[in-house]
Amino acid sequence: MFSNVDFDAMIPEWFKSIVTAGNDLIWTEFLIGLLLLAGFFFSLSSRFVQFRWLPEMFRVIGEKPETLEDGKKGISSFQAFAISAASRVGTGNIAGVATAIVLGGPGAVFWMWVIAFFGAASAFFEATLAQVYKVKDEKGGFRGGPAYYMEHGLGQKWLGTTFAILITVTFAFVFNTVQSNTIAASFKEQYNFDPFWTGIILAVITALVIFGGVRWIANVSTAIVPLMAILYICIVLFVLITHISDVIPMLMQIIKGAFGLEPAFGGALGFTIMQGIKRGLFSNEAGMGSAPNAAATAAVSHPVKQGLIQSLGVFFDTMLVCTATAIMILLYGGLEFGEKAPQGIEVTQAALNSHIGSFGGVFLTIAVFLFAYSSVLGNYYYGQSNIEYLTTNKTVMFIFRLLVVLMVFFGAVIKVETVWSTADLFMGLMAILNITAIIGLAHVVFEVAKDYGEQRKKGLNPVFKTKHVKADLSSVETWGENPYEYHPEQDNLETKEIKKIK
Repeated sequence: MFSNVDFDAMIPEWFKSIVTAGNDLIWTEFLIGLLLLAGFFFSLSSRFVQFRWLPEMFRVIGEKPETLEDGKKGISSFQAFAISAASRVGTGNIAGVATAIVLGGPGAVFWMWVIAFFGAASAFFEATLAQVYKVKDEKGGFRGGPAYYMEHGLGQKWLGTTFAILITVTFAFVFNTVQSNTIAASFKEQYNFDPFWTGIILAVITALVIFGGVRWIANVSTAIVPLMAILYICIVLFVLITHISDVIPMLMQIIKGAFGLEPAFGGALGFTIMQGIKRGLFSNEAGMGSAPNAAATAAVSHPVKQGLIQSLGVFFDTMLVCTATAIMILLYGGLEFGEKAPQGIEVTQAALNSHIGSFGGVFLTIAVFLFAYSSVLGNYYYGQSNIEYLTTNKTVMFIFRLLVVLMVFFGAVIKVETVWSTADLFMGLMAILNITAIIGLAHVVFEVAKDYGEQRKKGLNPVFKTKHVKADLSSVETWGENPYEYHPEQDNLETKEIKKIK
């Protein structure tokens, strides 16, 4: 009944024109170069922290949370990692990868790897800054993110306000339309289920969580995401083993396509790079300024610990989950390329059905629902955190939540092309503001990382104190002497080694 309603026609033409023009300007002119140059700068200046401290990332992720001043345990590194992963692991890993390959060719996968490698360094910088400049919330925990380090670090409140508005619109509204659109497309492809009713169901269960406080829905979906990701990777490994003779040719196809050596895509190398970087950024969010909002909530003894955790998250997202999807799609014999070819989740479902039968489509439908819905909730949290930065007015928060529910429904019933184009524009704007701020505060990260490294060399569990860092941290609200439990080994460090640290 509702399938014939053209919801896409309700979007004004002027809005579509702005989105198209904005994407052409931002992505074609300078954003790709900015992302790569910034990632290279962060990697080189930190001596490739994303590789150098890789073992340290795995050590830190298992640490217990610090005890807060009120005696309660704070959010652990792993919990903050899970919050950001819930937002990262979503449609970008499944539908976004398919779209990148269909439009940009196999070479787009290589450029996804490139942006992930350099982006891991960007993620380290932004998450570390989020921890340094975090503030206490009314519940005794913490909140923070780019808006906070723009205000307290750069001293530019107007920039923080601008970013807070932008990330709220981008994640809570625009990106959530992408998630619900992918869920609706998946159910329509597998079961021919009307997207209208999918949108209604998604809107209802989202409202139950954000209005009704039905936290078990959020807890269950987020808890299952890691399990589904592992099962998904296992299925792809099975596909890989059963097509082992095709793996080397497939990898050669990716490398050739990345440098314009594939005949079908040789004349569109720039487009291939653009697709790979766009979809890679949407998936891993490195440098975009979203994950720092989750990183700031962690109760850790040193800011660098969350920098390491979020850097690891980029590798987990792109090198594992996105690569798994790419392998499966490229081994699919019915794959078509070009703007008129099937895109998004339809391609991934068709590939999985081809490889392992009807079970593949059923499994992917469930996985997509869990991945995407956990992303809806993660995206909502990013928006809520930044609304709280802007105002404590309860009416504003109520209107915000209502709009989130409406956009979840609307995303399910409009065209996929409109959804992805709008997402591209808004995440591009976010990345520009955030990367500019990170570059301006890079010296703070250098000093904070130096403090962490010196403590680790002495076999200590690093504890952060602002007086140990040469950078001006007079605007830092949370850390001070030590907001956590007593660490006697830190006092020993002060008495014996404080001159060396300074």
